[in-house]
Amino acid sequence: MLYLMRKQDESIIINNDIELKVIEIKGRSVKLGFTFPKGASVLRKELYDKIMAENMAAAKDNVSVDDLLSSMPKIASSGKDDDQQTDGTANNSDEEAAS
Repeated sequence: MLYLMRKQDESIIINNDIELKVIEIKGRSVKLGFTFPKGASVLRKELYDKIMAENMAAAKDNVSVDDLLSSMPKIASSGKDDDQQTDGTANNSDEEAAS
C-alpha cells in the first residue's frame, strides 16, 4: 500500500485521469474530492466488499441456465398465423403474383 501525505487543497493524480484532492480537514475527518472519467466506477470500500460477497455467494448456488429458464413463466403465442393479416383476411400475395 502506498502512503502519501497531503495538506488541504493539495492533490494527487492517478493513471493520468483521476485526481484526488484534499478539500477540508476537520479534527479527525478529511473531506476528499475526486475528478474521474465518466465511465469510472466509484464505491465506498464497505459497499464494494458487500457486493463482492453477495456475488460470490450467488456464484456458489450453482443454478443452471435450464433451471432458470424452467422457472420463468411461459410466454403465450399471439395466436396469429404468419399467413393471416391483422384484419383476419388470408394473405394471398403468392396467388396474386401468379395471376
